[in-house]
Order: sequence, then structure tokens, then C-alpha cells
Amino acid sequence: MRSFRKMLVAGLCILPLYATAGERVNINTADANTLAAAIQGVGQARAEAIVAYREKHGPFATIDDLALVRGVGERVLEQNRERLTVSGD
Repeated sequence: MRSFRKMLVAGLCILPLYATAGERVNINTADANTLAAAIQGVGQARAEAIVAYREKHGPFATIDDLALVRGVGERVLEQNRERLTVSGD
């Protein structure tokens, strides 16, 4: 229970960093913790799967390529499209 509380507090502390308008998360460079905090509908396990896919297959060319990761569907893409990027912009 204590470790859950610690994770919850840590997550809540970094979440505001991604809630700022105009802030985009690069899915080709973000770590699993950042992805889990930034992408609605993606938890820690799915974020780790995104990183593993990226490490195995190389960088994502487009945001739509996230759908190649098992468990990431069109709904997740549409909910998060504006906050994600595949480049440094």
C-alpha cells in the first residue's frame, strides 16, 4: 500500500508538466514513465510496451504508428494526437 501511495504521489507531481497547453511529448524519446503520465488511456504497462516496441523496431514515423503497439487503438490516438509528436518540434 505504501509503494502504491508513493507511485500515486510521484505521478501526480509530474502530471502537471504535461497538462500545460502547447507541451508535446516526443514518443520517440520519452521514457515509459513520461508516456504513462502524458498519454490518456495508457498506463505504465502499455507505456513500457511502447518503449519496447520502439527499441525493437526503431523510431515511430508518425503518431499513427503507435497503433502498431498492441493495446493502443484509434481511440487512444484521437484522444492524444494534439499532445504527441515524433520529432523535436
